[in-house]
Amino acid sequence: MSRTDTRNDAFTAEERAAMKERAAELRAQKGGRKKEADLKALLAKIEELPPGDREIAATVHTLVTELAPELDARTYYGMPAWAKDGSVLLFVQPASKFNTRYATLGFNDNAQLDDGGMWPTAFAIPAMTDEVREQVAALVRRAVGRA
Repeated sequence: MSRTDTRNDAFTAEERAAMKERAAELRAQKGGRKKEADLKALLAKIEELPPGDREIAATVHTLVTELAPELDARTYYGMPAWAKDGSVLLFVQPASKFNTRYATLGFNDNAQLDDGGMWPTAFAIPAMTDEVREQVAALVRRAVGRA
């Protein structure tokens, strides 16, 4: 087996596509892309999503905009994301991104979710409901230190 074959077996097509999207995002940031362009990219990414994923991502975007307007909208590995001080704080991994059965709301280590010796940093969202909306809102407030 050649080195190239090993690399291709190590990552799925979806994972390779996500890595390519992330590389493009990093190149764009080095080029001095403005916040408005990042927001447009995020909104375009949300619009591309299938209906269930689109509703989840759009709702999270609305909540973040209302509850944590200091966060910057952007994409992260081709997924909707919001950053604080240049580092991604939270993101939505659509179910369609990696062909999974539910979308995931994920938080990076700069989110203020610490709770004892162990705490969750990712949450499955099969569908957006009023109850889920309230839970997401509480997590966003907590992640930025407003809980």
